[in-house]
Amino acid sequence: MNVLVAGATGYLGRYLCAEYARRGHHVTALVRDTSRAEGLADLLIEAEATRPGTLTGVMDGVDLVVSALGITRQADGLGYREVDFQANLNLLREAETAGVGRFAYVHVLNADAMTGVPLVDAKSAFVETLRFSDLPATVIAPTGYFSDMGDILAMARSGRVWLFGDGSKRLNPIHGADLAAAVADATDAGLGWAEIGGPDVMTQDEIARAAFAALGTEPRITYLPDALRRAALGVLPILPRRLSGPARFFLTALGLDMVAPRFGTRRLADHFAALARGAET
Repeated sequence: MNVLVAGATGYLGRYLCAEYARRGHHVTALVRDTSRAEGLADLLIEAEATRPGTLTGVMDGVDLVVSALGITRQADGLGYREVDFQANLNLLREAETAGVGRFAYVHVLNADAMTGVPLVDAKSAFVETLRFSDLPATVIAPTGYFSDMGDILAMARSGRVWLFGDGSKRLNPIHGADLAAAVADATDAGLGWAEIGGPDVMTQDEIARAAFAALGTEPRITYLPDALRRAALGVLPILPRRLSGPARFFLTALGLDMVAPRFGTRRLADHFAALARGAET
């Protein structure tokens, strides 16, 4: 099977390329800069998904498109509507033209509870468009990535972790390699929708304590009134988009339980321990 991965140089994208290759598929990585993607896939194609003209013909002979394309932290002046919605729409239209067999898209868990958050609104708009396409589709809704948990470890390194509320909100973030395997399982099975989390459901407080344990330091956790989180959400829209966009997503998610069916074997405590000793995971 010929698989094209969009967003291939991102955290999840690299694991997706490796997983589909491990399963014996021919992998094409769609990237903006091939110099950042050496050895990533069987074939590298340099294109700008925000510019549909650069996509012409890139999906000829492709059986499956998997898009992990999106903005997490804005850095190049483009907004969520231009990337998370329009760039993915450009990919979808090219996939339809090329007669691709299936289009898979990485969304976010609990999107319905985060209406009004620009990142989520853009993703949800694309998912709605994908739903009306004649192209068979798989939408994956993960809880969150291990890479996002690095902020907790960074706070622990600084000596104190700050949490909103009592730290009882629950989540089961997932390692990129485990999520890539779950995505491949979902596309192999032809699923329309899959909610995916990691093997350990933990409270925010337990995650903070796991970070301190990995560092071998005494837990120092400050619990801020949740009213401060809600107040910050009210103020963020007046800040520059590159600051307010990611903050609105993360602050909104912090107020929710982000728990999905458990998948994988990689545990967050082990991930923290590896990072604490300077190893890559």
